[in-house]
Amino acid sequence: MNTLKKIKILFFVLVLPPFFFSCKKEVAPEAKPLEISVVKVLQQDVRLESEFTGQTFGQSDIEINPRVDGVIESLNFKEGSLVTKGQLLYTIDPLPFQEKVHESEANLAEMQARLAKTKSDYDMMVPLAKMNAVSQRELIAAKSAYSAATASIKAATANLENSKIELGYCRVVAPISGLIGISKVRVGDYVRPGAASVLNTVSDLGDVRVRFTISEQEYLRIFREITKKDSNLKGEGKSISLILSDGSEYSEKGKISFADRQIDPSTGAVTLEAAFANPDRLIRPGQFVKVHVVTDVRKSALVIPKRSVIEMQGFYQVYVLGNDNKVDIKMIQIGPSYKDSYIVTDGLTANDKVALGGTSLLKSGNVVTPKITDWTPGKAEN
Repeated sequence: MNTLKKIKILFFVLVLPPFFFSCKKEVAPEAKPLEISVVKVLQQDVRLESEFTGQTFGQSDIEINPRVDGVIESLNFKEGSLVTKGQLLYTIDPLPFQEKVHESEANLAEMQARLAKTKSDYDMMVPLAKMNAVSQRELIAAKSAYSAATASIKAATANLENSKIELGYCRVVAPISGLIGISKVRVGDYVRPGAASVLNTVSDLGDVRVRFTISEQEYLRIFREITKKDSNLKGEGKSISLILSDGSEYSEKGKISFADRQIDPSTGAVTLEAAFANPDRLIRPGQFVKVHVVTDVRKSALVIPKRSVIEMQGFYQVYVLGNDNKVDIKMIQIGPSYKDSYIVTDGLTANDKVALGGTSLLKSGNVVTPKITDWTPGKAEN
C-alpha cells in the first residue's frame, strides 16, 4: 500500500467518527415545575378600623390667672414638675393689700366706736321720752343714728373681709393636683387680673382626653349601624387605639366619652372625645396622634394577602391552586382593605389556596410545586 492510501485511511479513521457522533440530536432535560408560595384563604371575623387624626388634652387643663394686680415676688415650684392641690406657686407683692387690710380694720374700729356712742344715746333717750323730757323727734333721730351705725358696722366688716381675701390672692396656689407647665411670668413681672393674663397651666394627667373629628357621612353610617338591634358594632366604642408620632401603638385602650351636640357647618364634621388611662404619664397635652376606631365588623370574612391579587383595569384576579397542583386564574370581587390584605366578597371559598405570585413566569394552567406558607394579616409571611 502506497503512502497516499495510508494517509486517506488515517483521515477517515480520525475525522469521520467525530463527525458522525456530532450529528446525534441532544435531548433537553425536562423542566422542573415552578416552586410557588401558596397561602390558604382565611375565614375569620374582621374588625375594620378607620384612622383619624386627634389631639390630646389632660383630664383637666386649668389655667392659672392672677386675681389681683401687682409684682410677682417669687416662684415656688419647679417648672414641668408635679404639684399638689393647694401648693403655693406664686406670690404677688402683698404690701398694698396689707395696707388695705389695716385701713379696713381702722375703719371698722371707728364704726364700732360710733355704734357704741349711738347705742348709748338711744338707750338714754328711751326713758327720757317716756317722761316727755325729750321730744319724739329727738328719740327718732337717736334711733336712726343707732341703726345707721349698725349698718356701717356691717359694711366695714364686709370691707375688711374683702381686703383679707384680696391679700390672700397674693398667694397663688395650685387649683388641682397635676403637672405644671412653663411659667409665663418671672419674678419682677407686673400682672393684673383678666382672662388674657395667664401665669401657668396645670394638667391632671391621671387620664387623658383625645379629640378627633369624623365626617358627617361616617357619623350617620356608624350611628345607624350601632342602633340596630343585632349590631356588631355595639361595645366597639370601648376599644379605641392610639398610634403615637413614632409609629408605636399606645399600650392602653380608650373608650368614646361623647360626641359634640352638632355637626360643624364649616367642615361638615362632628367632634368626638375618647378617654384613655395614663398611668405612666406618657401622654402629654398637645400631642397629635392617630386614632383607630372600629367602624365595621365583618363576620366570617374571607381574607387574602394583597400580594396575591393582580389588578388589571379595575378587575381583580388571583391564581388558585387546584388538586393536581395546576393553577388557574380566577376573577374575584374585593371589599375593604384589612391591614396588608383584602376582604374577598365573591369568587373564592374558604377551602381555596391562592398563589402569592411574585414572578412573571406563572401562567394559568401551569403545574407548580406549591410551598405552603403560613400567613397572618398584618404580619410578614413565615
